[in-house]
Amino acid sequence: MQTKKKDKYKKLIIYYFSGTGNARNVSHWISDIAKNHNIPTEITDISKLKSRNEIKIEANSLIGFCCPTHGFNFPPIMFHFLLRFPMSKKNDVFIINTRAGMKAGKFFLPGLSGLAQILSAFVLILKGYGIKGMFPVDLPSNWSSFHPGIKSKIVDSIYKRRKKQTEAFAHKIINNGKNYKGLKTIIIDLLLTPIAFLYYIVGRFILAKSFYASKDCTNCNICVQKCPVQAIKLVDNRPFWTHKCESCMQCMNICSERAIETAHGYVFAIYFFISSYLVVEIYNLLNINPFLDSIFPIWLSDIFEFFIDAGLILSLYFVFYRIFHFLLRFRFFERLIVFTSLTKWKFWRRHKIVKRY
Repeated sequence: MQTKKKDKYKKLIIYYFSGTGNARNVSHWISDIAKNHNIPTEITDISKLKSRNEIKIEANSLIGFCCPTHGFNFPPIMFHFLLRFPMSKKNDVFIINTRAGMKAGKFFLPGLSGLAQILSAFVLILKGYGIKGMFPVDLPSNWSSFHPGIKSKIVDSIYKRRKKQTEAFAHKIINNGKNYKGLKTIIIDLLLTPIAFLYYIVGRFILAKSFYASKDCTNCNICVQKCPVQAIKLVDNRPFWTHKCESCMQCMNICSERAIETAHGYVFAIYFFISSYLVVEIYNLLNINPFLDSIFPIWLSDIFEFFIDAGLILSLYFVFYRIFHFLLRFRFFERLIVFTSLTKWKFWRRHKIVKRY
């Protein structure tokens, strides 16, 4: 009986994307379990794939997708990868999303998946794959833009617990079992759909335009070289974050000089100025509301207004970010931005990237 289960899969293939290593670590944990079952394994970082022609789907292979959760969904690089992934050759797949795990005292707190599991499963089912597992793994949150990095002792305890759970999941899937833990919170996850949608069309771009390099930057260019999606380039001899940024936080957390910051004060000030003043003035100047109301029903007019708002806010944000980047050369402005950035202060720890396999 055991031999038949082992022989079901001739190979394990895992495709992952990782900013600070959580998804990479999980991929290797599962790979190690497969090796213990004498199943050949192949792990691929999708950010290093140059062409879809490099993807080879073999019959009787088990395929896994592992990725962090950004804005209650898979980041665009993984979601777009799934959309373009080849059709199934009657393969089984499993989906793993790492999400922001925390700990309060002795209690391990879970993160939220949103659409990361549901939408991915839907795409893969349409491509003919059989879903064998949907498993969220709550590992230490790396989003240093939003909260201080978690203390090392707590990180270690979270990793120890989640590794054990992930290995149990891997044993079950490889032995022809099923695990749909990712569906246990489906009601809550579906309720997060509007936030996931807003993050995808607006939020991720605004977040990308909140990063900057302070005067502590030594121009080592490690952030430029290591960015998994080549989203950072040099402008005026200073790192500049483009719209391709996935907010994976690798750059901020690998900078040895702590020179990469999140401009919290700038972001809130500019967002307030754009949304409460500039957009209103543009609407009044172009007479947009009366025009939309005159040709569309109210509900359709509101939808168009939402997309116009999003487009205006993003466009203006890109313009102001370029101005912001230019003004950083002036010491007074740079110091003002730095001291209104929470990431500047020592109590705001950075996430430590460590291989845990």
